Amino acid sequence: MTTATDVNQPSLQPAAPGGRRMSLAVLMLVIAGGLALTSIVRIITDANGITNVSQMSTALQLAVPIGLAGLGGLWAERAGVVNIGLEGMMILGTWFGAWAGFQWGPWTGVVIGILGGALGGLLHAFVTVTFNVNHIVSGVAINILALGATRYLSPLAFEGNQGGSAKQSPPVDSLGHFTVPGLSDWLRDLNNEGWFFISDVAGLLGGLVTNVSWLTLIAIALIPGTWWVLWRTAFGLRLRSCGENPVAAESLGVNVYKYKYIAVIISGGLAGLGGAFLSIVANPFYLEGQVSGRGYIGLAAMIFGNWMPGGLALGAGLFGYTDSLNLRGGSENVHALLLLGALLLIIGAVWMAVRKKWISAVITVVIGALVLAWYAGTNEVPNQVVSATPYVITLVVLALSAQRLRMPKADGLPYRKGQST
Repeated sequence: MTTATDVNQPSLQPAAPGGRRMSLAVLMLVIAGGLALTSIVRIITDANGITNVSQMSTALQLAVPIGLAGLGGLWAERAGVVNIGLEGMMILGTWFGAWAGFQWGPWTGVVIGILGGALGGLLHAFVTVTFNVNHIVSGVAINILALGATRYLSPLAFEGNQGGSAKQSPPVDSLGHFTVPGLSDWLRDLNNEGWFFISDVAGLLGGLVTNVSWLTLIAIALIPGTWWVLWRTAFGLRLRSCGENPVAAESLGVNVYKYKYIAVIISGGLAGLGGAFLSIVANPFYLEGQVSGRGYIGLAAMIFGNWMPGGLALGAGLFGYTDSLNLRGGSENVHALLLLGALLLIIGAVWMAVRKKWISAVITVVIGALVLAWYAGTNEVPNQVVSATPYVITLVVLALSAQRLRMPKADGLPYRKGQST
């Protein structure tokens, strides 16, 4: 029997994302196809560095802070709060992580780094949830505040202390790395054979089991952990409802303010963990400017992933991989990726033509032809292009994926307690 409550009260369940969702089997086929195409490019260009074990290991290390920032953004935005302040929260994480790490050990630094980012999250929640300040304005203010605060504190805390300076902390001890014995060497040997597809898969897997930080394992575990909490628990259902329809959630007894606060504080803590990773694992010290926009790229990875943990992980991996080109064989590898990009654009144009999107298909094939001509007419790319590659990829991926995105309905919208009455 239908009750009055069933009829009159809105449902707590958030609306399902619109559009068709890619199944796991189809996703795996797409990834395999992309890897096969990359293998073809590697063989044609002889740029073995694009899929070797060292490249993949570096890409994983660079993807972790981006992924953690994106995961922080996901928590906040699923509760309806836009968190542009991820960059500042990462900065706080780098500073507090290194400050505590060189004094009391790296694991203490990790914990304090999380708390530093969570402090930024608490401030963002206080301003946006309690006082309803525009989320973008608050986030930008936190970024500026974090930069100014760390610049002021660094000379006081680091200068003249165990080799520190006004812009750099003393070194932090290593958290330690692990390598799977036997398997790592076997995959490296298989990667060195240069076989089609098999060697590329070996390079990818080898990067996951060679010189991996323990903190990387924790970061990877947070991806499925977030999915389980947000999509398989009552707590996650209530939190996501605050980002979809806070008025309906409040009418059913959900304390919307509390859940928004929790989400944004967790968001800041995850960004702080990403910052601590930069100043303890990626580099064993704090260095002014070392975040370098990763908070914004993490936000882009979250959008690319359609506000879902799995898609976010793929986006972080893509951006981490392109960022790693700066460190290993940059010019040669980026030049090889021009061919890969041209092939992907041409394949995309064919797909658009099949779907009868003729104008988009023509534009895409023209761009693909220009990229192919760039590859054929040069032997290398300028270093400036190598440095800009991660940011260019960020813009291209967001532009191509914009049509399938579906953000939480109440994301960034003002909310006052009692609106449901």
